[in-house]
Amino acid sequence: MEKILIVGATGSTGKRIIEILNNSQSFEPVAMIRKEEQKEIFDDMEVKWVFADLEQDDLSPALKGIDKVIFAAGSGSKTGPDKTTEVDEKGAIKVIDAAKKAKVKKFIMLSAMGADEPSQHEKLEHYLKAKATADKHLKESGLNYTIVRPGGLTDDMGTGRVKISEKLDSLGEIPRDDVAFLLIMSLADPLVKNMSFEAVEGEEPIKSAMIELSQS
Repeated sequence: MEKILIVGATGSTGKRIIEILNNSQSFEPVAMIRKEEQKEIFDDMEVKWVFADLEQDDLSPALKGIDKVIFAAGSGSKTGPDKTTEVDEKGAIKVIDAAKKAKVKKFIMLSAMGADEPSQHEKLEHYLKAKATADKHLKESGLNYTIVRPGGLTDDMGTGRVKISEKLDSLGEIPRDDVAFLLIMSLADPLVKNMSFEAVEGEEPIKSAMIELSQS
């Protein structure tokens, strides 16, 4: 069973990922937390956790024994530039570097639609620039990777159906549930290897959409 470090485990999307992986026969989630009081959440779920702070710590100990990483941390698009830079850019780069040192097999990055052209989205420009810098660092790291760039995240119930492409022709929204499944499906070694793709809600089942994209 592969150990999967979830960075951003206490966030809305991170919690969904943990819940799904916790019922998996192939993957064992390990939650990365930075506050003492967060232990209880994962102890109650019988999920392993590790202490680490994106903004401060040497992250090498958190990667010990880890097979793959899902980076689902984010300051949020409404956060100011300083916090965004610390978490979405510098924090992500620290995890990528630690993952490379630990020789993890695959790194799955939760990015954002528009990260390939931040200047086209004035209100989100600082957020998308931070995401773009982290994405670039991952691509150049030598790690096997998948970068998932969803549209606007909603708390609607997931449908299991999406529209995905390396570049979509229009913006859209997608439930966090479906984003969590996209990130988890990306753990499968042959799927979307060394690819980045955009995702919004759509009509095609997630699994077949990802297989199709992988073969394109």
